[in-house]
Amino acid sequence: MNVKIDELMTPNVHAVPTHQTLGQVRTLMLEKKIHAVPIIDEDEQPVGIITSSDLMQDIVSDDMRVTRFPTPKVFTVPRYDGPHVAARVMRNHGIHHLIVTDEKKIVGMISSFDLLRLVEDHRFTMKQAPNSSKRHGSKIH
Repeated sequence: MNVKIDELMTPNVHAVPTHQTLGQVRTLMLEKKIHAVPIIDEDEQPVGIITSSDLMQDIVSDDMRVTRFPTPKVFTVPRYDGPHVAARVMRNHGIHHLIVTDEKKIVGMISSFDLLRLVEDHRFTMKQAPNSSKRHGSKIH
C-alpha cells in the first residue's frame, strides 16, 4: 500500500488567527461541520489547535481568546509521509487530529476517521481455516 497522507487528508483547512475567541471558533465549527481548527500566528505557522472536545470543558468561556486556551503541543505531519506515521503520532499522544504541513505551511488536516476510512477501503479477508480432515491428514470417505 503506497498511500500518502496527502491522499487521505482534508485540504481547505479553516484556521484561525490568535486574536479569535473560542466563541468564534465554536461558531466556525458548527457552520463548517468540522471538529478541529488550527490556530495560526501572523506567519501562518500553527501555534495551537482547538477541538470540539476542548470546547466542552468547564473552563471554556466564549469570550476567551484562543491563545489563552492551553494547547500543550502542536503535532504536525508532512503531507507525503505514510499514514502509519500519522497513526503512530495519534496513538502515542492520544489525539485524533493532526495538522498536515508542506514546508511548514498548513495544507490539510488528518483525523483518526480518515485513517479508519483507509482501513475500511482496504478490507482484509482471512483465509478460510482448514477443516479437520486437512489438519490431521485424514481422508473423508
